[in-house]
Amino acid sequence: MEERRDTVYPYLVEAAAEAARVAAGVGAGALDAPSGCGDWDVRTLVNHWVVYSSHGMEHRARRLPLPEELTGRDFTADADWAAGFAAALDRAVAAWAEPDVWDGEIDLGFARQPAPEVATMLWAELVLHGWDVAHATGQEFRLSDGAAALLLHVVEKNAALYRQYEGFADPAEVG
Repeated sequence: MEERRDTVYPYLVEAAAEAARVAAGVGAGALDAPSGCGDWDVRTLVNHWVVYSSHGMEHRARRLPLPEELTGRDFTADADWAAGFAAALDRAVAAWAEPDVWDGEIDLGFARQPAPEVATMLWAELVLHGWDVAHATGQEFRLSDGAAALLLHVVEKNAALYRQYEGFADPAEVG
């Protein structure tokens, strides 16, 4: 599957809506619970999810660095963080709606990658951590069959790289 605007963008729209739904279902009492992602609690996971999958996605589309003020922020300190996340996701989706955004490369600070690959990896971040948040808070993260197929493609393509940065555990046998 080739990463292009027409193959990724519709799933970005889908995943953003699902992420906003899951975020709205995270109760304040769940934030201090274990997340299942290493030693992160749900609050730490949510803050990572919010900054990199919404703000990070918008900033990458606009070819802007992610401000340090965002990377250290506790978004969950705001009682209405889920609505803020939904609004940030809307801005990110709107930024990637522009066809020209999918052209050229994006400087990630440590490498330059084609824009469609960056969009797809950010989308996967949104989905995978969306599933993590949903699972940790007793919810489901729902994807269409097409989005699930794209996610499998992205994971298979990038698993070794993600393991280098401790983003993925070792492979596990499944039935």
